[in-house]
Amino acid sequence: MKRREFITLIGGAAAWPLAAHAQQGERARRIGVLIGLSANDPESSRRLTAFRQGLQELGWFDGRNVRLDVRWATGDADRFRQYAAELIEHDPAVILALGSTTLGPLQQTTRTVPIVFALVADPVGGGFVQSLAKPGGNATGFTLFEYSISGKWLQLLKEIAPRTTRVAFLRDHASPSGIGQFAALQSAASLIGVEVSPANVRDADEIERNVGAFARGSNGGLIVTTTSVAIVHRELIIELAARHKLPTIYWDRFYVADGGLISYGADTIDQCRRAAEYIDRILNGEKPGDLPVQAATKYQLSINLKTAKTLDLEVPPTLLARADEVIE
Repeated sequence: MKRREFITLIGGAAAWPLAAHAQQGERARRIGVLIGLSANDPESSRRLTAFRQGLQELGWFDGRNVRLDVRWATGDADRFRQYAAELIEHDPAVILALGSTTLGPLQQTTRTVPIVFALVADPVGGGFVQSLAKPGGNATGFTLFEYSISGKWLQLLKEIAPRTTRVAFLRDHASPSGIGQFAALQSAASLIGVEVSPANVRDADEIERNVGAFARGSNGGLIVTTTSVAIVHRELIIELAARHKLPTIYWDRFYVADGGLISYGADTIDQCRRAAEYIDRILNGEKPGDLPVQAATKYQLSINLKTAKTLDLEVPPTLLARADEVIE
């Protein structure tokens, strides 16, 4: 072999690792993530961590073969729309939408980019998919619950606070789930003999104003629905419930961990982890419209006994026996 050919061969061999590294970087798939909470919210961090862990278990590592573009909307309607457009402009292979308030703006922006959702209540009723078995379109994922769970919340609230005869339903009136849940709650309330009324929660001022007005009556209680605004302002809601002596039921355990009375709902962290399974299947060539929407598989009942004592409530032993978590 001639000297010049040998040098060329050695030089080419030395460049192989760099070329291979560059190609690997080019193969990194972009995954958009839209979260309705703030970046510094511990619940936001738990959800994103669970999703990352799910990806890693399937061989996808952020910064290696995938790149996560994460946006936090902080419960702001304008930010939902803005960040939905930003994520789609980056030409992602797939987008993860956590919650109905994130899924709506994304589908309004694109009907072609694949979307995997989690923490969405009744996606059929909300108009996000055609059916659970055959979603069609560009979205599929994991449903948090059906609207009928509103009746269960009302039953549990009456069980822990039997004197309750009036219930305010804290909802985001701009969200399909807020409207659908209230309709289901009205049906259940007529059977139980409880008067229910909606209370909109667009921002902190409206929350404080509506809860304060409702608390002027007697024997009242609250039901807090799945809305990003309520999560962002959960400390305020919990404080108002304590100040006005309003027994309140929530849809997720983190409210109870923060001082809320009682919660019943799906394991949200488990859903975020499971969402990685559908992301993996889409990255490997499957279409979201062909993947059936999956229902929640884990539900949790949590009770805060300290809060119950503050509200002068004696939790029935039968209810305590059914609880998955009791905070003392």
